[in-house]
Amino acid sequence: MSFVSPGIYPQYIWGYKFLTEAINFFCTLSEEEISLERSKARKLRKTRWWRRKCASGKCHYCGRTVGAGNLTMDHMVPLARGGRSTRSNLVPACKECNSSKQAKLAFEWEDYLSRNSS
Repeated sequence: MSFVSPGIYPQYIWGYKFLTEAINFFCTLSEEEISLERSKARKLRKTRWWRRKCASGKCHYCGRTVGAGNLTMDHMVPLARGGRSTRSNLVPACKECNSSKQAKLAFEWEDYLSRNSS
């Protein structure tokens, strides 16, 4: 899944605004639910699906090739924001991107990066 920057594609501005407002609808998970989702993520990390996903060694966010062993599992919608440990929500990310993204959604994180890089 790729992120579409509203600054590059003006036709997606409405979508960006919609996503920004939709954040208020994300539910938070209880500690028990978060623990269960982390357990699911650990199981998925051992699957052939995850090994294939990491085989290129490429970070989903920055696109750098860091090697399969240096990739971490990232929840695009973080568990703290109501995300789940499903194949559609998990991507390989380099440690630098995963650490700096924290509990942000991808578009929030890219917006944060663009504001702080200038």
